[in-house]
Amino acid sequence: MADTQARIGFVGVGRMGANMARRLKERGHRITAVQDQQTDASNSLSQELGSEAVVSPARVAEISDIVITVVSDDAAMREIYAEQDPAGLLAYANNRLFINCATLTPTLHIDIEQAVERHGGSTLEVCMASSITQAREGTLYLMCGGKQDVFNRALPLLETLGTKVRYIGAAGEAAKVKALVNMVMNSNTAALAEGLGLGAALAIDLTLLREVFSQTGAASRVLETDGEDMQLRAHDCYFSAAHAAKDSAIALDLAKLVGLSLPLAQATLSQYQRLIELGKGDLDKSSVAELTFPERTPSRLLP
Repeated sequence: MADTQARIGFVGVGRMGANMARRLKERGHRITAVQDQQTDASNSLSQELGSEAVVSPARVAEISDIVITVVSDDAAMREIYAEQDPAGLLAYANNRLFINCATLTPTLHIDIEQAVERHGGSTLEVCMASSITQAREGTLYLMCGGKQDVFNRALPLLETLGTKVRYIGAAGEAAKVKALVNMVMNSNTAALAEGLGLGAALAIDLTLLREVFSQTGAASRVLETDGEDMQLRAHDCYFSAAHAAKDSAIALDLAKLVGLSLPLAQATLSQYQRLIELGKGDLDKSSVAELTFPERTPSRLLP
């Protein structure tokens, strides 16, 4: 059973982090502090949860036993873990457990683990293969990397957040698996957009087409999550085009390290980079359909 008396703080309370915090609070855990670059988000959530809205990651670590970070990318992670920064997490790392949930370059997870251990703390990478609804309901799919004993210590808490919690291996290993998950997911999404776009150009009823896809070799998880959204042009963000591009790029960098060429993944990345160049990186990844459907030109992308 998870220790509900441990003090838990969050750095990064966007859509995912905020709903993870709500889930833990609902299950009886103490959320002592929340911090986000968007101060309105942290102020609002702190009032909702009865926790302290703080201005620096250091303050989160100071008044917490466990710190969960849910930030956007490598740059944000390096900033909050900067060595010798009195406002950073390492200022109060001693005897703290840091659970890092961002999709990052694998080597960065290794660097963070080493830095935290030098300061007397411990870390675990916890990569999430789910979205906002699952974060709120505690049904995330979690892939973990780090020391086995740290994973064992964190497991009761993680089981409050996820229905499937897998230990992958040492630091960086879960991040590799997560990069591959997202690379394949992004490629499936782009392929689905092309299939539905061609169907529309051929005047095929797209509801019928999606049903046929679902019962044949064209079936996929993204068909379930994104197919109708592509048809209806409903691109409210659950997983952004910008994040899709970031994660596919991480996987392609890993491929370069081992000398592999991945042309499908590269083509998918190019599509998401087009959306970013058009200023639409904050739309959901389903918005890649706007580049493939007839009569949907980039200039008419939804706001």
